[in-house]
Amino acid sequence: MVLAATDIYKSYGGRAILKGVNLETFPGECVGIVGSNGCGKTTLLSILAGAVKADKGSVSLDGKQAGKSRSAYTNAVAYVPQENPLIEELTVQDNLLLWYGGNKKALEQDLKSGAAAFLRIGDMIGRTVEKLSGGMKKRVSIACALSNHGEVLILDEPGAALDMECKADIRCYLEKYRKAGGTVILTSHEMTELSVCTKMYVLKDGKLKLIENGLPEEKLIEYFR
Repeated sequence: MVLAATDIYKSYGGRAILKGVNLETFPGECVGIVGSNGCGKTTLLSILAGAVKADKGSVSLDGKQAGKSRSAYTNAVAYVPQENPLIEELTVQDNLLLWYGGNKKALEQDLKSGAAAFLRIGDMIGRTVEKLSGGMKKRVSIACALSNHGEVLILDEPGAALDMECKADIRCYLEKYRKAGGTVILTSHEMTELSVCTKMYVLKDGKLKLIENGLPEEKLIEYFR
């Protein structure tokens, strides 16, 4: 599916955050969006995911406006925010069942051969979320988001505060997801995480600019200034 954002504007408290952002992504791409803290990356991802409404502009999938086909859009897009979306007091299984709409059969299948299997969710299925490490919670969050088997996966700082093994596992999954024809859009400040990207943009002064992929860290930082 082709996800496109056209002329996106967004302001908070009278401050313009996004000033005419345009973006087009295609199946099999991993799109990285970088920029300094507070530049609007999280706001942009929230709009692309349909969680926040833009002041002006549009987001579409295969030419169909997100606002006019809301259910179809949310069924196609999986979103993993920075904040933990899980209910801490519940078990991993109960959290997953909420996202799967109570469909135990679909969950069991994904635990055998889907994203939940690849992310090793079965190893923690009976534990309460509050007893999980940050990396485990991130794995469960991704599995929850992909309960809709979405074709576009949007992640806000997926590797933040995770150990090296978990970061490597998530990078490996993103590569697998992309090569299977999915589209990944992510923000990150980590070079190893950005190394999986096939296309890179920098967000600065409310505008999104396509930049060379695979730049060394010092060259990438120059775009922030």
